[in-house]
Amino acid sequence: MTAEALDQQPATRSRKLSPFLKWGLIALVQLTLIALPLIDRLDVQMSGKEVTLALVPVDPRDLLRGDYVIINLAIARVSIDLPGANEVKEGDRVYVRLAPGTDGVMRAASVGKAPDASGTAAMAGTVRSVGGSDIRIDYGIDAFFLPEGDGLIIEDLDTERVNLVVAVTEDGRSLPLRLLVDGKPFKNDAAF
Repeated sequence: MTAEALDQQPATRSRKLSPFLKWGLIALVQLTLIALPLIDRLDVQMSGKEVTLALVPVDPRDLLRGDYVIINLAIARVSIDLPGANEVKEGDRVYVRLAPGTDGVMRAASVGKAPDASGTAAMAGTVRSVGGSDIRIDYGIDAFFLPEGDGLIIEDLDTERVNLVVAVTEDGRSLPLRLLVDGKPFKNDAAF
């Protein structure tokens, strides 16, 4: 072969990755997929503003994680008379602006399709239904896990005595932090 013919041949060398590098990349991808939700949770917990919400707990059990309280937030049902409520429909992503009540527990003050620019805490949620005199909103907070046996304590309490402290970020993401009984911390759900 002449030098000219060698220059015209395409490079046919194939580079093979070592098996260790392949497995290392696979492990890195898996670790990243595991870490992303944890990083998001840490971000909400560290940068979120704490607000206290009223709830109505019900106590079931989870065989793998012990007891948990199903969280029914009082702001999961908001009045259609709230400012901005007439503009939302089922399936919409909404932001519920919160304002403190006389007892310090946050109440729904308005509903909108964009976060409130005033810096007031606003929780993001999805409208599940609109009808009658209220709008039902799902905030993605549906359970609070407790050590084995503690769920029964909450089940026996008057629901008006139990509140939930939630971290709410400026973009509306929320995360349950701790249960309050009579205004005092009962249990934490903080992962970090």
